[in-house]
Amino acid sequence: MLKKLAKRERVAIYALSGVVCLFIVIRFFVFPSIDKRERLKRTLQVKAESLEEMIALKSEYRAINQRANLSRMRLENRKKDFTLFSFLDRLTGVAGIKERVTYMKPSTSVQKGSPYKISQVEMKLQSLTLEQLTTYLHMIETSKNMVYIKRLSILKTSKPEGFIDAVIQVEAVEK
Repeated sequence: MLKKLAKRERVAIYALSGVVCLFIVIRFFVFPSIDKRERLKRTLQVKAESLEEMIALKSEYRAINQRANLSRMRLENRKKDFTLFSFLDRLTGVAGIKERVTYMKPSTSVQKGSPYKISQVEMKLQSLTLEQLTTYLHMIETSKNMVYIKRLSILKTSKPEGFIDAVIQVEAVEK
């Protein structure tokens, strides 16, 4: 059948057949491999980002775990008869401000699913100098008994000039 066609028509059919074959090869072999390569590159990039995030989370977990172990050790090394109220009362004597204490209100809250409880003491100190207050706060914060100042309110007094009143809320974890 091709022999009956003119040479020009045969060349056109062969060229058209070549173009169709080339289209089929490109469409079904080249493009899918390029698409697959791009998908693999994107997948590799996502996996690399996930790995970096996992490494960062791992180091963060280790740091948190170390802090938790340090806290656990400090809690176990604290005196067995430790109470926040008596600790703060003793510190007021050491700081020389025992007579400045107006009130001390202790309270305790139990943590669900934990063997620990949070002990709080709210105390009001009147007619202090700023130096006396900072000394007392420093003694609280730097103790190895894991005691923390949760809230502090300072008011300037009007009667004795240069003195302040303070309300302090202190917390500690206890067994």
